[in-house]
Amino acid sequence: METSTASFRSLGSFSSDRIDSARFSRSNTIAADEYRLGEIIENNNNYDNGITISGMLYKWVNYAQGWRPRWFILEDGVLSYYKMETHNLLLTPSAAKIVGQESLRRFPADIRCTSRQSQPQPEQPLGQFHLRVCTARENKSDGKRFCVYTGTKKKIHLKAENKEDRATWLEALQVVKNSTIHNSNTFFSPRSSSSVVVTTHRLRQRLLEEGLTEAAIQDSEDIMRTELSHVLNNNHLHVLDTTEDIDLQNPHIKSKSQNSRDDANSYRTTYDNNSEGSVSDRDAFFDTFDILSTCSESSTGFQPYRFGLDLEHEDVSRRKKLPDPVEKDKGVSLWSIIKDNIGKDLTRICLPVYFNEPLSSLQKCLEDLEYSYLLDQAYAWGKMGNNVMRMICVAAFAVSGYACTDGRTCKPFNPLLGETYEALYPEKGIRFISEKVSHHPMILACHCEGRGWTIWGDSNLKSKFWGRSIHLDPVGVITLQFDDGDVFQWSKVTTAIYNLILGKLYCDHYGTMRIKGNRDYSCMLKFKEQSIIERNPHQVRGVVEDKEGKKVATVYGKWNESLQYEILENSSKGEVEGSNESSKSHLIWKKSEPSEYQTRYNLTKFAITLNEITPELKEKLPPTDSRLRPDQRCLENGEYEKANAEKLRLEQRQRQARKVQEKGWKPRWFAMDKNSHTYCYVGGYWEAREKGNWEACHDIFGQLPTNDTDTDIDK
Repeated sequence: METSTASFRSLGSFSSDRIDSARFSRSNTIAADEYRLGEIIENNNNYDNGITISGMLYKWVNYAQGWRPRWFILEDGVLSYYKMETHNLLLTPSAAKIVGQESLRRFPADIRCTSRQSQPQPEQPLGQFHLRVCTARENKSDGKRFCVYTGTKKKIHLKAENKEDRATWLEALQVVKNSTIHNSNTFFSPRSSSSVVVTTHRLRQRLLEEGLTEAAIQDSEDIMRTELSHVLNNNHLHVLDTTEDIDLQNPHIKSKSQNSRDDANSYRTTYDNNSEGSVSDRDAFFDTFDILSTCSESSTGFQPYRFGLDLEHEDVSRRKKLPDPVEKDKGVSLWSIIKDNIGKDLTRICLPVYFNEPLSSLQKCLEDLEYSYLLDQAYAWGKMGNNVMRMICVAAFAVSGYACTDGRTCKPFNPLLGETYEALYPEKGIRFISEKVSHHPMILACHCEGRGWTIWGDSNLKSKFWGRSIHLDPVGVITLQFDDGDVFQWSKVTTAIYNLILGKLYCDHYGTMRIKGNRDYSCMLKFKEQSIIERNPHQVRGVVEDKEGKKVATVYGKWNESLQYEILENSSKGEVEGSNESSKSHLIWKKSEPSEYQTRYNLTKFAITLNEITPELKEKLPPTDSRLRPDQRCLENGEYEKANAEKLRLEQRQRQARKVQEKGWKPRWFAMDKNSHTYCYVGGYWEAREKGNWEACHDIFGQLPTNDTDTDIDK
């Protein structure tokens, strides 16, 4: 009986020293790659047919089906997978090595003796991917999981039995991938039968002769690819990286149907069967310059390059409208409530539910990340060495968070002490967690992870009534850190709501925002305060400066519409190399179109999805999540009387929060950092979510015990 292959040693003629030589990295030169590949070829008699392994892996399908076992076969540089049925297992080549104890159990030696050719009709695989356009990456939070980026917008989420089996698959995929790159070291256009062939091999060799560093060589190749793609943009030239690992988690190659695969000859493209519970890949083509450049001024919509986290969700359908209200809402005079509370803290005044919107302040924190693609762009620009454009993208992101407040005059719900909110948006590549960490003063802490960046911060919102207006002064620092060590920090500006007594309510933001970086650049943004005679409201203007105080770029626009930027002519040429920008203005951000299903809350399309809950999601949430708050849920459903009653009940419960906090209560997922004096995420939430272990989270929205003045928060 064969044993499980715990490492690459079990793959036929591969020995441990050959495995070491097969571990390729981005820093390897072509010469080193050729030497190692030559050693593998020399010692592998079956190389012409490709490395062949097979075995069972668990594949994430969707919410309904979850993780499902599938039989995977790696043969001839192509990764295919099938349902776990005996006739599919018999498609495994006789020379293939079986990976995993469970795979050996399901496909024992006596069945493997059956001839593959004796099967009547080979079944079409559920999915098939050519490793030439794929990238495999391990999941850092789970030792069993890894992702295969297929060359279109699709990501295949896989899970092995153990870490050893995952390592075996990843190493095999990497060796085959690098061998296909070696055998096809070219750029080509899949849209033409007569492919345009370009290679960087000679360029790399010449630069090596001149003694340039690997980083300088890669920068030179990036510049060549970018410029070539831009020049031949009308011809839709498809540029592939031939000397580095190709990261094709996003579309760089046009997807083809199965019927057109023969036209691609040996270059097989990706397809996936709809029976697997996923949406078919749409035809998409982006050329290299378009991926990282901003949209033109004439663009009506901007769909930028997104990196995406290795989340275990594939296709997520979001709702587009709120539920139809059960009752008809009744208007209430705001002035009749606040006239006796002028000068008091807004957070300590009990307002009827009519003045609330069906979101909590914890969920409002996530609205700042609606345009998170700007941070994806900032990360990409930084990798290309363009730190000016990185700074501009960060500034645009800091401004874009205010766009959702336009026309929003309702107040979000104040969270209860210990209340949390989570969000997973794989289509945006982010996962988010927030928690109310203090009741008095009211402090909210949040943490969000994206592809190549992490952002966190806390907010202590101070508010005052001044007759005709409410002014909200945020206290706290937002920190953004990229994986390459670049860090930016800023604080928000003042928000004011006017015309509380007469006229139409409106919101405005004013003040100075300073975005400080730890390296070369910083940015100062001025939000102009609106006045009675102002004909051009909501203006924002800013400058990007280097560490010597020299202006290198300007940013301007409106926080509720769009932002543009200009690279100043006297700025360093090297810093804007590859951006293809001149001194004229360019659009960096534009507000998304409003929802077609408008309500009095004026929620954006993104905000409408924040409080959505499904039966599958409800099973995964902790009892402290804002989606489970009853008064907020009733308001969303239009049950206003019930919402008011629930709000009064929860406010009565929350009056005990200060006593609980004074007894030494501590937040569950955040802790105060002594150096920065900011609440930071301590970890453990997503691990607890995966296990469904919420024992440390209490039912803060439940009924108070009879004859008990304390809540169960401190129990």
